[in-house]
Amino acid sequence: MGIVEDVADELALESLKIINATGDDAFVQRIADTIGGSSQTMEEAYLTAVRVRRAEQRARIADIAQGRDGAHAGAAQG
Repeated sequence: MGIVEDVADELALESLKIINATGDDAFVQRIADTIGGSSQTMEEAYLTAVRVRRAEQRARIADIAQGRDGAHAGAAQG
């Protein structure tokens, strides 16, 4: 990934930790608005990273709920 995506992903991970701890879902939009004031590209990368990381969390939770831990998925592919 490029620097924008790397920074956005790092910020998304930190943001999701805060949201999981506080329950403040509006946090993402406040950060996006702040970022967007100086870089629309960074704002879009951040929002994309948040969506991807949330999807990843949902997939992991679904795997756990179905009794899978995700470790077998990689073995089945390769």
